[in-house]
Amino acid sequence: MNRVLIAEDLYLLRDGLVHLLQAHGFTVVAAVESGPELLKGLVELRPDVSVVDVRLPPTFTDEGLQAALAGRKQVPGLPILVLSQHVEQLYARELLADGSGGIGYLLKDRVFNAEQFIDAVRRVAAGGTAMDPEVIAKLLASNARSEPLAALTPREREVLEAMAEGRSNAAISQRLYLSESAVAKHTASIFAKLGLAPSDDDNRRVLAVLAYLNSR
Repeated sequence: MNRVLIAEDLYLLRDGLVHLLQAHGFTVVAAVESGPELLKGLVELRPDVSVVDVRLPPTFTDEGLQAALAGRKQVPGLPILVLSQHVEQLYARELLADGSGGIGYLLKDRVFNAEQFIDAVRRVAAGGTAMDPEVIAKLLASNARSEPLAALTPREREVLEAMAEGRSNAAISQRLYLSESAVAKHTASIFAKLGLAPSDDDNRRVLAVLAYLNSR
């Protein structure tokens, strides 16, 4: 049974997340509303996964992401699922480029049902990734002038974005109407152009790509 820590300043949403997660078999070890409380909970409770809002008290800027980063520095690999209305690119890149543990970033207004959200929580708790396509698009767009990325074909960019969402080659094949062998070839080409070694580990390859983007 996965132990979850929730960091959300809005009472109704925080309470709703508690009940939703409990209804799906999770144990909520804490539900906090500020950055300092989140950091303390991450370090002391070491949850299996944390659902974290970006903007928390006291300043409502980026306390959630900063606390998540600080927590992962003290306890490497803590799985974090960011649930926010905003894409904070700087800290999101730093979090995603960490390269260890499960990571996710969902936008609140694009979570359309409980199954989608619960699947994301479970995936991150298991060490995988759960990325909203809009988040990935913004992270990739801000690096559009990077020479290696400019070398990618439009189809390779589509494959890279799908990879960053945490999709397997089979899932990419279905989404883009390509054969799995074609997806494998595009993947090999992407890693070659970006100077990254191919990997069969979906989570590791996504984090490697994001780490590269973060370094540009």
